[in-house]
Amino acid sequence: MNAFGTATKNLADALNGSVIWQVVDIMSALFIVGIGCLVLAVVAIYFIDITQTKHAVRRNYPVIGRFRYLFEALGEYFRQYFFAMDREELPFNRAQRAWVYRAAKGVDTTVAFGSTRDLRPAGTVSFANCPFPPLDQNAAETAIVEIGPFARKPYRTASLYNISGMSYGAISKPAVLALSNGARMAGVWLNTGEGGLSPFHLEGGADLVFQIGTAKYGCRKDDGSLCDDRLKALGELDQVKMFEIKLSQGAKPGKGGILPGSKVTDEIARVRGIPQGMDSISPNRHPEIESIADLLDVVSHVREVTGKPTGFKLVLGAYDWLDDLCAEINRRGIQHAPDFITLDSADGGTGAAPMALIDYVGLPIWESLPMLCDALERHKLNKRIRVNASGKLITPAEVAWALCVGADFVSSARGYMFSLGCIQALQCNKNTCPTGITTHNKRLQRGLDVTDKAERVRRYAERVTHEVCVIAHSCGVTEPRRLDREHARIMGSDGVSMSLAEYYGRWTSPAALPSKNGLVRPAFEADNLPHRNIA
Repeated sequence: MNAFGTATKNLADALNGSVIWQVVDIMSALFIVGIGCLVLAVVAIYFIDITQTKHAVRRNYPVIGRFRYLFEALGEYFRQYFFAMDREELPFNRAQRAWVYRAAKGVDTTVAFGSTRDLRPAGTVSFANCPFPPLDQNAAETAIVEIGPFARKPYRTASLYNISGMSYGAISKPAVLALSNGARMAGVWLNTGEGGLSPFHLEGGADLVFQIGTAKYGCRKDDGSLCDDRLKALGELDQVKMFEIKLSQGAKPGKGGILPGSKVTDEIARVRGIPQGMDSISPNRHPEIESIADLLDVVSHVREVTGKPTGFKLVLGAYDWLDDLCAEINRRGIQHAPDFITLDSADGGTGAAPMALIDYVGLPIWESLPMLCDALERHKLNKRIRVNASGKLITPAEVAWALCVGADFVSSARGYMFSLGCIQALQCNKNTCPTGITTHNKRLQRGLDVTDKAERVRRYAERVTHEVCVIAHSCGVTEPRRLDREHARIMGSDGVSMSLAEYYGRWTSPAALPSKNGLVRPAFEADNLPHRNIA
């Protein structure tokens, strides 16, 4: 019996050994074949590179020259995660993005030891705290502001930090749903962007601002002109609170919206009223708006048809025309004024724009916002026309600065994109966004959970508003819209700071004057100091 067992074991060992060696032989053969294929591929690439004429590096350094493109692609990510300092990356640095991420997640936004922000460079803004700030229990709620007193249905809101225009198409269905739901929960408005009103904007239940772009998506006739019937239908929707005529945006002034055909799905085509799969390129301006008179005519027409407050959006470049605009409004009567002006910055965001425009055209918000506010004040229109500042204002300090200069509201698109989880991958125009925000690839969209991201949008909006209030209280005022230019200072090239009132010209709001119905109407005064351009 023992002999039989021993013989059986020896036979099994021999068989197992045979199988193992067979596997080794197969793997060895596959390895040799793989090496052979690799050698053949290298030889093929070598001859392709030395015979092609389009790339000098590959022609002079066949095969290894291709690594240049690999390293170039990887370098973008290595710089972002390993080499760039916290406050030196563009368009938004890591410190800014990290604050938004923490605020959106509802985790601690405090920092320790000391600030990493350099306070010495010229142009650095800081706030002038007072010795006896109001106690927390004495702080006022964010005031309700009325927009459009001459519209049949004025809009009253206490929102301070709203969501700027992002079209359905430029961003995905789950992104729109998350923003709309988050906006409703936070009590802020959501701008539709120029891509029209989608069912997903309405589904979230937020207050909406319908943007009329140069292509009139969502309110156009077949020939691209404005359709009053569609405008009227939009005005009858309770969720649509205001209408914004888009003249230009910061990242591409003088150029219409650009949506690559790869992102024009059947659903987006239906919302916009355009062919599926074709590039969606808006005209560079409204054909029917050729002058200040035309602009005011269209504003009045849209307000009359819809019954809702109507304003316009632009980025300033040339600015002398602002006085002509204000003079024409006063000549016609203030009831013909736009109800609000949304001012974008030259460093505003976009899904796609020519580099020449995104880098070189338009004025940044820190120069254009005081110009606009001063022009409205000079012509005594500052109480009639509300100013909504937009363009790279994503942290509480930037929002507070805009309020100091003269804005009534602040809006942001990219700040809220960060709250959705945007990692600044710079792929908005490629339909390959890794976070699912700006892509219509269903697999990539799976990563964006609407319920979770809506909560992040809410928390971000509430945290920004809360910390703006903290800055306001530190400066000695009970409510953010009582901030004025005396409450902030800017560093000069000589290392000595001056107040924004000295730098831009005086603009003070000693108190917010409540009207009989309790709505806030900030009071503005000026001593007509000449405007000082930013160094």
